[in-house]
Amino acid sequence: MLLPQLAVAAYVRRLARRKVVWQIGAGLSLLSLLLMAVGTATLQGTHAGWAVLGLVTLFSLARGLCSVSAKDVLGKTVSKTRRGALMGYAAGISGVATLLVGLYLEYGLPQGTPGSGLFIGFLFVAAALWGLAMAAFALIREEPGATEGGGNAISVALHSLSLLRDDRDFRRYVFARALLLSVALAPPFYVLLAQSRSAGAAGLGVLIVASGLAGSLSAPVWGRLGDRSSRRAMVIGAASAGLLGLSTWVMEANDVALLGSVWLHGALFFGIALFHGGVRLGRKIYLVDMADTDNRSAYVAVSNTVTGGLMLLGGAIGVLGDLLSSGAVIGLLGMLSLAGAVFIARLKDVSG
Repeated sequence: MLLPQLAVAAYVRRLARRKVVWQIGAGLSLLSLLLMAVGTATLQGTHAGWAVLGLVTLFSLARGLCSVSAKDVLGKTVSKTRRGALMGYAAGISGVATLLVGLYLEYGLPQGTPGSGLFIGFLFVAAALWGLAMAAFALIREEPGATEGGGNAISVALHSLSLLRDDRDFRRYVFARALLLSVALAPPFYVLLAQSRSAGAAGLGVLIVASGLAGSLSAPVWGRLGDRSSRRAMVIGAASAGLLGLSTWVMEANDVALLGSVWLHGALFFGIALFHGGVRLGRKIYLVDMADTDNRSAYVAVSNTVTGGLMLLGGAIGVLGDLLSSGAVIGLLGMLSLAGAVFIARLKDVSG
């Protein structure tokens, strides 16, 4: 799922108009979700498992197409000081949708609803949303751009990796993004902490509501801040996530009674979702602003590839979760987040 993005980036650079790549990725995403819903409804046992695994692989490849091309189109069609606002409002709308799903799961779902039926319904809804996204993306007016830099997909893909050696600013960004994985890896451990300390009372719906609230309320603010300084958005998000992680660790280490409260865990999850949103938007805006039309797709592909590889290694964090308490892992990730904030503060400011 990772290395193909480098080849995709090489192909994208041959195209004068690049939104078609996003639409292909969206169409494949829609198809994989529809087939996943049908397979879940009609297949059983091993056949169902292999079918879902293959379709998740297809969905991941399709998302790679979208990831590489979307930032390229964004950089070509939206001016530098408006990209953050656009991404912020989009993330805010997504947050509202997440909030509605959480409220339904927590308060509107009829008792005894089969889990498989709910899952199939969500897949059909997700597929429909991809269809709407394709229609909306088709309306974007993208002017033809330069096609230099394309070539044999494999050779250009391998050449793109030399950016890590030759481009100091990009190399520092990739290292910063690697440190920011500490924020992305933290939410599951907050969930584990909630389950262990509140006897499972903090249900899926409560946590989805917290995540939806965080996204819907904060994303437009993070986007506006990112337009002023995407570096600052990353620093604030990473530092805040780090402090939250260390505070959570201290509470668990001292066996604070409040950790038995569902509301506290909802608040903690709200916090980490809030700060992760700032980090995610900040790094996206920073990458788009740092790049230009000639290298943007290569930047995205190389950055995603390196980060994806590190995410695989991040599975070692799960091993730590078996050796240490959830709070201790959260604290460790918090320290890495603070280190990331210090490093990012020294990056070149590319906004404005």
